[in-house]
Amino acid sequence: MKLQVLLSRIYRFFFPLALVDIYKRMGVKIGDNCKFQFDVVIDFSHYWLIEIGNDVTLAPRVHILAHDASTFNHVGYAKIGRVNISDNVFIGAGTIVLPGVSIGENSIVGAGSLVANDIPENSVAVGSPAKVVSTLADYLDKINLQMNDYPTFGEEYTLRQGVSKEKRQEMNHEMKDRFGFVR
Repeated sequence: MKLQVLLSRIYRFFFPLALVDIYKRMGVKIGDNCKFQFDVVIDFSHYWLIEIGNDVTLAPRVHILAHDASTFNHVGYAKIGRVNISDNVFIGAGTIVLPGVSIGENSIVGAGSLVANDIPENSVAVGSPAKVVSTLADYLDKINLQMNDYPTFGEEYTLRQGVSKEKRQEMNHEMKDRFGFVR
């Protein structure tokens, strides 16, 4: 894994494309409007077995694997499996998606999860192994209620919009209850 991350960083240094574009050029099937944050790793050795739909976000350090070499020393073969990530899926930071897994559309996988089994559409799944804990609708209802109780901030409070020192201080002050929401 560390070699894959190193190669990805070297490639990005010499060819400063978005990570999505790098994987597309390799031949990974990736839909439109996808966002891959830093250190996303897609299995270099079996990338053709991985398909990613439209509007998918992979947070930092997500690993998507299409092979499991743990059997190689014992039986002379590595286990392989197709991975299908459907449209409008968010996969949280540090998540590992194992071979042979499908993630249904309109789903969220929480940070640090290990996806070893299929996740149905319209689900929120977390844990190791990842288990469905909520429907997407129920989760969004909960979030909408929380937005009434916690402060919300516009894009001017993000790095992508060059958040000022004053806005960072203001955000810290207003979030005395620990939580808030940013656009």
